[in-house]
Amino acid sequence: MIRNTWGRRRALPIWLTALTLTGSLIAGCSGTSVTPQEEAKPPAASESKQPDTKAPAPEGKTEVDEQPSDVYYEIFVRSFYDSDGDGIGDLQGVIEKLDYLNDGNPETSEDLGVTGIWLMPINPSPSYHGYDVTDYRSIHPDYGTLDDFKTLLAEADKRGIKIIMDLVVNHTSTEHAWFQQAAKDKASDTRDWYIWAEDQGKTPSGSSAAGSGSPWHEMNGAHYMGTFWGGMPDLNFDNPKVREEMKDIGKFWLELGVDGFRIDAAKHIYEDLMSDKGEATTAKNTAWWQEFRASMHEVNPEAYIVGEIWDNSAAVIAPYLENAFDSGFNFGLGESIIGAAMNEKDNNLAFTLERTYGLFSQVSDGKFTDAAFLTNHDMNRVMSQLKDDVNHAKMAAGILLTMPGHPFIYYGEEIGMKGAKPDEQIREPMIWSNTSSDKGQTTWEPLMHNRGDQVQGVEQQTGDEDSLLSRYRTLIRWRNEMPALNSGTIESFASGNQQVMAYIRRTNENGALVVHNLSGTEQTVDLASKNGSADFRSLARTTDDSAALDGSSLTLPPYATVILE
Repeated sequence: MIRNTWGRRRALPIWLTALTLTGSLIAGCSGTSVTPQEEAKPPAASESKQPDTKAPAPEGKTEVDEQPSDVYYEIFVRSFYDSDGDGIGDLQGVIEKLDYLNDGNPETSEDLGVTGIWLMPINPSPSYHGYDVTDYRSIHPDYGTLDDFKTLLAEADKRGIKIIMDLVVNHTSTEHAWFQQAAKDKASDTRDWYIWAEDQGKTPSGSSAAGSGSPWHEMNGAHYMGTFWGGMPDLNFDNPKVREEMKDIGKFWLELGVDGFRIDAAKHIYEDLMSDKGEATTAKNTAWWQEFRASMHEVNPEAYIVGEIWDNSAAVIAPYLENAFDSGFNFGLGESIIGAAMNEKDNNLAFTLERTYGLFSQVSDGKFTDAAFLTNHDMNRVMSQLKDDVNHAKMAAGILLTMPGHPFIYYGEEIGMKGAKPDEQIREPMIWSNTSSDKGQTTWEPLMHNRGDQVQGVEQQTGDEDSLLSRYRTLIRWRNEMPALNSGTIESFASGNQQVMAYIRRTNENGALVVHNLSGTEQTVDLASKNGSADFRSLARTTDDSAALDGSSLTLPPYATVILE
């Protein structure tokens, strides 16, 4: 398989890290997605004034903290593409649509150009979503076979696409053989693989750390821990046999050829109850993930591991980046991007990221890579949050795809699919054609938000240069072509205009100034007067040809994104 090169990068200055620790940071969120009614929060008083920003550094003078990146595409296989006519998406369907994602030819423009795929759970499970696993070394029969999966890996590799898979180790299904044995017989070998209140002398009370209500569930006169739901009993990671089994499972998939894992519920390995929250529990969690990471290195030292650490504090996320995960999903960044696009106002996003990255870089010894995204399978879709405003969706995409690290796109986001909870309705079938003319259209779930009169499909948007899909393709192509966008760090840049967001992306050899007009009216920015430099003299990329650079005066059409070099 084509592998990432996770180079050792220089940590940012200690003073920047210290600054990070003193303010509110952008790396997490509360567990609920921003709603259309919410406005972007203004920066704290200590952040309200932007610092003097840096002009491009003379070549070779300053080493920056580069983040080599891939653009990942999150796929819910059940909803993606149906190859056999049963209405359910499958692995062969993903294979058939690989050319849509990346056809392997950089000269073509009708593929998205992504270089990574995140597959939501593909293991056998009694639930449609797959997050309650019954067999960790097999493929869900609705999706195909291990041979199908091997074919997918090989075909993706031909196109330069990495594949990471959801690894759900916090809990199993109640229908897993381990739990079935444990529940029936207290003397079974797997009884202690789960957390039983009576066996461990615990009182079955308290509130779940993952949500409201009790995490305890009764079966056969005893109570087991199920932090998320009664159908998902938590595994007991104090048992060394459980840890060894999960490491063996990870090695199994790496040896098969996957490029890494998305880790579900990463902070809930030991954080079961609300009362568990704290440094001691975080230390146990991170110690386990460091143990897991070390084991994965035995198979593939370059395996990419990104954790779901759903929290509103960068200080909580940071420990997981120390010899454990390469990335933690940046929930707060997604909220900030959506807020800026929705409210058409700059929210000092880049300034806050600089500070956050200072902490993350120090903790990881310069090895972390951010994982940016707008929404995922647990959140109301971005187009619904933006009230079906295509211009705002284009601006959100423009910001996301010019961010450092790995941007993640939730399937259908690129065509403006809509959806609001319950979960089934944010995981509706991918719309290949809104005329239902595509034979591979999945039908497992009735369309509530994405019927033919509500969203244009891939077929319809492909021929439209002004479509959201075309904007995504353009932005990803820019990212693949421009080293500063692909691997650069981020530096804030004061535009002097509240409706214009700007920031510098810089590698050790290249620099680029990214500028977004968040508004529906033309805006002008004087680059020199606001930053003491006019070193960005070339209009390298623009989403609107009427953008113009006259000396240091940049004119931006409505809702335009431009890149200067």
